Amino acid sequence: MTLQLSTLLRRTLGFDAATCAAMGVAMTAGGLPLARITGLPPALLMIAGLVLLAVAAVLAWLAKRQSAPAPMVWLVLGGNAGWVAASVALLVGGWVRPTLLGELFIIAQALGVVGLTGLEYLGYRRSGPALV
Repeated sequence: MTLQLSTLLRRTLGFDAATCAAMGVAMTAGGLPLARITGLPPALLMIAGLVLLAVAAVLAWLAKRQSAPAPMVWLVLGGNAGWVAASVALLVGGWVRPTLLGELFIIAQALGVVGLTGLEYLGYRRSGPALV
C-alpha cells in the first residue's frame, strides 16, 4: 500500500534525518575525543556514525516525498526500535565499559529515538492511502 504522508510524518522524518546526520558526523569526525569522554570504543562510534549517516540520507529522501510505500515507514519505525534495543543491550550486556557520561550519552540518544519514533508513528497514523 502506498501512503500519502502526513505533514507530521514528513516533518518528523526530516528532523530525524537532521539528528541522525549530526550524530553521524559527531561520531565519525569526533570519534576519538568522544571515545575518551564516553569510554566507548572508537570503532563502535565510527561504525554507528557511518550507519547514522546512511540512515540520514534515506530519511531525508523519504521526508521530501508526498507519498511512499507503507513498508518504508515501517522499516523506519522498526529500525528505530532496533536502535533503542541495541542501546539497552549495550548498557546491560557488559560488552563495553562506558563512563558515567557514556551511559548518559547512550540513554539520552535512545530516549530521543523513542520520542521520534512515537511522533513518526503518530504521523503514520495520520497518513492515508495515496491517491492514484
